[in-house]
Amino acid sequence: MSDPLANRGAARAFDHVVSTDFEGGEGVLVDLNTRKYYRLNETAMLVWRGLEKGRSLEEIVEEMTGEYEVTREHARESVARILDNFKSLRLAG
Repeated sequence: MSDPLANRGAARAFDHVVSTDFEGGEGVLVDLNTRKYYRLNETAMLVWRGLEKGRSLEEIVEEMTGEYEVTREHARESVARILDNFKSLRLAG
């Protein structure tokens, strides 16, 4: 089985994006360049906070498996999918 995080390298949240958390773990990102905002669920906010803190993708996976009852494989797939979404929207790289 292929590794969903292979060859992704380091990722980071871009400076032109600001975030805020809501009670319950959800949150919002605002792209100051495009003036678009994005509502994030708990899982996506966990990934975003990790990127903001400069955590590695493996550290984010570790946090996800500690926070939720998911397998490491499922967490890796989720982190990869969320990161791909952030990249396609030019929120992170």
